[in-house]
Amino acid sequence: MISTPSVQTQFLSAQDVAAIVNKLGASVALSRMADYIQEDYLRWEDFDKCARVASHSTEGVIELMPISDAKTYAFKYVNGHPKNHRVGLPTVMAFGVLADVDTGIPELLSELTLTTALRTAAMSAVAARALARPGSKRMALIGNGAQSEFQALAFHHLLGIEEICLFDTDPEATAKLMDNLSHTALRLTACVSIAEAVRGADIVTTVTADKTNATILTPDLIEPGMHINGVGGDCPGKTELHPGVLLGASVFVEYEPQTRIEGDLQHLPADFAVTELWQVLSGQVAGRADEQQVTVFDSVGFALEDYSALRFMRDTALALGVGQAVSLIPELVNPKDLFSLIRPATAAAPLSNTAASAAMA
Repeated sequence: MISTPSVQTQFLSAQDVAAIVNKLGASVALSRMADYIQEDYLRWEDFDKCARVASHSTEGVIELMPISDAKTYAFKYVNGHPKNHRVGLPTVMAFGVLADVDTGIPELLSELTLTTALRTAAMSAVAARALARPGSKRMALIGNGAQSEFQALAFHHLLGIEEICLFDTDPEATAKLMDNLSHTALRLTACVSIAEAVRGADIVTTVTADKTNATILTPDLIEPGMHINGVGGDCPGKTELHPGVLLGASVFVEYEPQTRIEGDLQHLPADFAVTELWQVLSGQVAGRADEQQVTVFDSVGFALEDYSALRFMRDTALALGVGQAVSLIPELVNPKDLFSLIRPATAAAPLSNTAASAAMA
């Protein structure tokens, strides 16, 4: 007799992921997440890749981000609605799945809102380690919303950034960030303009939310040797960098077919030369050439990073005993008999004539 395989799915809630990060500590969680991302980028050619599928509306976008190798399939559902904060909702909300390629069984169902913030920050650090000037100590952080603390911590713990100059059009957002990170060794300075924040910075990170073709950074603000980490420009019609910033820099991307559509790169001709980051990480192509070179990581977020993040959360949750098993898929004695789940109980057999007569006597 063939035994019925288990189809239990590991489930991680937002509270579970927060518990994992708290148990590890933010610095360890970010470092291990970065290790998983780097490991998977070095397997770039093992993956079946495509640009994410997006459904746009006037208020935002909802996206599906799939990817797989020969063993594991992953996808993320994620939105981007910049006005959500006005009704008490996050700008970004997400969940994701890891599934077994051979059977299709979903092995992990996890929140990805908090996890996405961690993986985006870890990815920024992976790119900056390859592209920024060695020994960088000062960063400007433009946009101090929900993603900002994670970016600050990743650059502090993984690159050794000591000072961050902050700017946001909403002073309360900057105050929130400074309060949240007051326990760290970071020197945090609130600035009154973008120009003040970026002056003298080794690294500039832009992580704004508005779904507009904005020009957060213009060519006159760029200094020789800067590394620009453009995070907020991540869908058609949503950019942060003046085209001249890209034209004056060496530009690196995650997955070129996607970034051409969604990144700050969308402003430039299709033949504008860029380098996919995996080529730098694998040593096939040089990253930064010298101390004076301006580098840009036109980050839009790619499904491979979510694959890495889900792997990291699955492995860590199992090691720490966090999460629970859920019956997302029905378990069937006969896999061809799905109807058995809803089949009514067998009706009572009709009485014989003799029994019926006796009952009426």
